[in-house]
Amino acid sequence: MKIRSMTSLKQNILFMKDREFGSILRRFFINTLFDSTFMQIGIIVGSAFAANQDLHLIMRTLVASSIALGISTGVSTYESEKLERMIKIAELEKAMFRKLDNTVISERDRTSVFMISIINFLTPLLCCCILLIPLFLSLQGFLSITVSSLVSITLALGILFIAGTYLGRLGNRNPLMKGLRMVVFGTLAFIIGFLIQRLI
Repeated sequence: MKIRSMTSLKQNILFMKDREFGSILRRFFINTLFDSTFMQIGIIVGSAFAANQDLHLIMRTLVASSIALGISTGVSTYESEKLERMIKIAELEKAMFRKLDNTVISERDRTSVFMISIINFLTPLLCCCILLIPLFLSLQGFLSITVSSLVSITLALGILFIAGTYLGRLGNRNPLMKGLRMVVFGTLAFIIGFLIQRLI
């Protein structure tokens, strides 16, 4: 039993290194990373630059929204990927004239769906933890709410830049230009959010 579980673990590790799995994982991770970062920029702009600033409210909103987004993306990814894998397995079973329950193929599919869903759940929380660092410093009295919020926005733009350069390298394009392009979109989100907050 132990030998079988070790073999299964090795097979799953090899599968996670597979190109198709890596491509799917990157796609979902990058999409969720962008969604969560832009959402958190909106929350900071809408709360931190208001007339009545409430640091605890900003932090609670960031955490609660990130958890909600993580659950949403995690569950939706799990359900959609599980459905796609079931369709794929059904087609293979039809072609092979046999059931594939409890086989290496079905086990790998379960592992990939689980891993992709977990990473999608954790991505917004990771972004949130990074953006909360300046706000914690403000909570300790080292920075004002406005300054800490601006630092958080800068960190968010940094996340977008890194993600953009990563996409640029994957697509054999200019990483710097791709990163700067993401920063421009993030800056536009900040400006639009700031103007809306001022006008309403």
